Amino acid sequence: MQHQYLRGDVLARAILQDMLPWQPSVIALLPFPSVLDQMARDMWWTQQLGNAVLSQRPDVMDAIQRLRQEAVPYGYLRSNQYERVIAGPGNIEIVPVGPDVFYVPAYDPYLVYVRPRPGFHVEAAIRFGPAVVIGGAFGPWGWGGAGFGWRDHSILLDHRPWERTWVNRAVYDRRYEERRAHYDGPREERHDVRRERERDHDRGRDDRR
Repeated sequence: MQHQYLRGDVLARAILQDMLPWQPSVIALLPFPSVLDQMARDMWWTQQLGNAVLSQRPDVMDAIQRLRQEAVPYGYLRSNQYERVIAGPGNIEIVPVGPDVFYVPAYDPYLVYVRPRPGFHVEAAIRFGPAVVIGGAFGPWGWGGAGFGWRDHSILLDHRPWERTWVNRAVYDRRYEERRAHYDGPREERHDVRRERERDHDRGRDDRR
């Protein structure tokens, strides 16, 4: 919220200067506050989706392609000024019109995956948010060549397959983790509970006196 007025490379430099103690996957979404807001408001959905990607990535990616195949004949999924829809053999890709400019779509899934009613303009079914510019400075957080390998069910970050799975789900890049001060000097042992008991014992002895 403090940096909501920043965009592009300026936002990336502010993130580096602040050394935010978050996972890179979260930092990569800071330019998209509407996406983060949806994930934060429905944490159960976010966790279920994340677990599904970690443990059943091929099934998730195949389901996405099936839904896109359903949306195309109804006219909801087509190229426009915000995105390009590329139909290839066995898959449908949605890519930004410009390499570094993204528009977040918003739509009702119960609407765009069914046949439109007579007289309904399909263009009104999907809204797009403001332009989000992802400059080269966001490369450390996976935006340098991000995409999908639909045939081999791979997620590409920096043009390389992302290999995190359910087994190593607790492992991530810790370059931006919060730094804690390390103290190498002598340490003082504390025995607060014992001291409390000794004080109570002394008080009882004084009362007896």
